[in-house]
Amino acid sequence: MSAQSQAVSSPRLKVKFQEEVVPKMLKEFSYKNPMQIPRLERIVINVGMGEAVQNVKLLDGVVSELALITGQKPIVTRAKKAIAGFKLRQGMPVGAKVTLRGGRMYEFLDRFLNVGLPRIRDFRGVSPKGFDGRGNYSMGLKEQLTFPEIKYDDVASIHGMDITMVTSAKRNDEAKALLGYLGIPFSS
Repeated sequence: MSAQSQAVSSPRLKVKFQEEVVPKMLKEFSYKNPMQIPRLERIVINVGMGEAVQNVKLLDGVVSELALITGQKPIVTRAKKAIAGFKLRQGMPVGAKVTLRGGRMYEFLDRFLNVGLPRIRDFRGVSPKGFDGRGNYSMGLKEQLTFPEIKYDDVASIHGMDITMVTSAKRNDEAKALLGYLGIPFSS
């Protein structure tokens, strides 16, 4: 297989990681081995639907929207324990989530950075405070309409979602550098 045909089949962001990010990270953190460079391992997209307790049909819309956005079938998350105050019983469906890895992960991140984020009103960058201390970054979206795959007329209810980017970095500064080089616009 030639180098040109390999580049066509590989996601654009993965090629950017291999050709641009790896040398920059090697230089910035002076790693002795290229295998020490932090990598993006997976992206988890989670939608919690509290309203699904009263109307389970809303969850069908969430599942189909997540499948449209990610290109992968989401799993329905269920309540782990009963909470009487919320009329919630153990095992009731309360949301949906998708875990993306490999090519789908890079394709989703590319579309999210170049199409999804610019469609957010009054967007000035993502908060740099979303790191957990172990190199993982989480952020929330207020509505699913930032993705062009979702048509406003087809939406049953507007809901938000949590997006978590899991990296192999051990520290926040390594993860922030990795995600910054991949193109995530952190606000100052």
